[in-house]
Amino acid sequence: MSGETDLDSLLAGLDPILHEQPYGFALMPLGQALPAGLSPFALISEAEGLTVIATLDDLATASMAPASQWARITMMVHSALEAVGMTAAMAGALAQAGIPANVVAAIHHDHLFVPWPRRHDAVAALLALGSNRSVS
Repeated sequence: MSGETDLDSLLAGLDPILHEQPYGFALMPLGQALPAGLSPFALISEAEGLTVIATLDDLATASMAPASQWARITMMVHSALEAVGMTAAMAGALAQAGIPANVVAAIHHDHLFVPWPRRHDAVAALLALGSNRSVS
C-alpha cells in the first residue's frame, strides 16, 4: 500500500495527533536483551548503542533514565517513504517557532518528538502549516 507523495496534499492532511504520555530516549549497549516489561515505540541501532524510545512509565519500569521528556505527535496522513518535502516543511515550521524536533518515519505515518513543555505550541505550528495549503 503506497502513501501520498504530493506535498500540498500531505501538508493539508497532516492531522497531527498528540499522544497523552511523555516519552523519553534512552541508550542500551548493543547485544543486551531488552528489559522485561519494556514495550518500546522504536529501537534504533547505532555504533554507540541501541536507542530506545518509549513512554517515561515504560522506561522507569525498566530502570532506564532518559535525559529529558518528549511529546510524541503522529501525523495521521499516510505519507509515502518516497515523499519529498514533508519532513523539511514540518521541521521548518517548528524551527520558526523555536521548537526542536526529532522525526521517526514508519511505513504509514511520520512521528515527531518535541520537548514536552512545547507540545501544544508544536501542534499549533503543524496545524497552521496544514491550513496554509489547499489540495487541488
